[in-house]
Formats: sequence, structure tokens, C-alpha cells
Amino acid sequence: MKEERQQYTLHNDKGRCYLTFPALERYEGLRHLFTTRRGGVSTGCCDSWNFGAWDLDSEENIRRNYEILAEVLGVSADRMVRTAQTHTANIRIVSEDDMGKGITRKRDYDNVDGLVTNVRRLPIVTGHADCNAVFFFDPKKEVIGLAHSGWRGTLAGIGRQMVDVMQSEYGCLPSDLVTGLGPALCRDCFEVDTDVAQAFFDADRGYRQFAYRSGEKYYIDLKKIIRSDLMDCGILPEHFSDMDLCTKCRKDMFFSHRGHMGKRGIMAAAMMLV
Repeated sequence: MKEERQQYTLHNDKGRCYLTFPALERYEGLRHLFTTRRGGVSTGCCDSWNFGAWDLDSEENIRRNYEILAEVLGVSADRMVRTAQTHTANIRIVSEDDMGKGITRKRDYDNVDGLVTNVRRLPIVTGHADCNAVFFFDPKKEVIGLAHSGWRGTLAGIGRQMVDVMQSEYGCLPSDLVTGLGPALCRDCFEVDTDVAQAFFDADRGYRQFAYRSGEKYYIDLKKIIRSDLMDCGILPEHFSDMDLCTKCRKDMFFSHRGHMGKRGIMAAAMMLV
């Protein structure tokens, strides 16, 4: 069963609820998704499809949740590769040698918030609970990229970095890339202090148009900043999608670090060439 909207498609596969982009669904050689809270085995504040929050959930539950994700994608869990997120702009090129890292075996890398690959049946996975998931796909070169873009990663330009890596390592043209933003904090829910706002304004004066001030706080639209950065890199407007869903506004549907005051699970974004 699925529910189709202009910005996203909501799938319910035997209780496993996840979202896809209509603009990416049309490519037969690609599988992608962004999970919701519903579909796993976790309980309590991590109920039910949790891919992290190790201090709030059991290793057994999280492992089973990854197995369910693998089943949805049509592979085994030992083929998936996960980031080692620390809010950087670092991108890792993923090969067959990375299979299972961060999922079924230990990672030998750290400080990686983006993954890119052209290897088939090798799903790349990032975790989210308010931060943006940025999807990249080159249908001509058949390359995928996935980035975890919180405010620090956005400020550091992880979206621009992903475009640079895809271009330099695989010969991708920015005008060929099809991109999308998953559910994340909306502008009115991303409240920051003056020092964070000023860091954005110092990085690019144009970012002021994506922020407003109320009292002592600023509110910043990270989604529009990411879009602006991608357009500056040469991404075509018609190749950009935004699911336009806020994790905090839709706490019934998503885990939100801010909305659940830290007592929450982690959603997963995943992409795979088939």
C-alpha cells in the first residue's frame, strides 16, 4: 500500500513505513528510501524502527531493525554500509571492501558524514533525527551519494563537497545529478543562538535571506541553504526535490531530537544501485 503526494510517496509494506521521492522512483536501476518511526521491533522511546540511540535501545533490536531495512531493499544486512557521523563535510568513497561496516562489522573509519559509490547492490546508509538527508543520483554515470547534513555539515558545505567528489572521482556533471532532501527541521523549528546565526552570515551574506530573528533567537531555513548551495554548484532546479516534512512538527511520524528532548530513536536514509 502506498500514499502518493507531489513531494513524496509514503509506502506501507507489511507495517514497514517509509518514504521515497517520486523523481527518483522512476529510475529502475535505483532503490532509495527514508524510514519513519514505524516498521521495526524497538520499544519505549525508540518505538519502533530505530537505527541508533544505542544507550536507549538494545543491540539486538537495532540489529533486527537493520535486517528489516535490508529486507525492504532486497539485500542482506551484511552488504549495507553506514556513516560514522560527527557533523563533518567528509565524504567516503565506498567499495566492496566496505560491505557491512557500521552494520554487521566494525568500521575502520571515523568522521564520515557522506558516502558515495558506483557499486551495485551495496546500500549506503545515513542516520537522522532532525538533520537533513541529502540524496544524490547520477542516472548517466550510475553513481549514488548520500549525506548527513546538520547545521555544522551544512555550514561546512557537505552538499557542495559531495558534488565535487562525484565530479572528480566519477566524472559526474552537476547538471545530470538528481537530488532530494528528506524530512528534517523546518525553519520555524530550527531555533539557534546569535553565534550560530552569525557563523552562517559570516560564511555567506546571502544566507541572511533564509533566516529571521525573534527576540534573542534566530530561525534558519537549512533546507533553503542546502538548495541554494546545490544550485550554485550547477544542480538544475528541476532536478531538486524536497519532501517538505518537518521531523519536529510530525513527531507522530518521525523521531526528533529536539521534539522528543533527546529521548528518541534514529531514522535511516538509504540508497542502492541495482
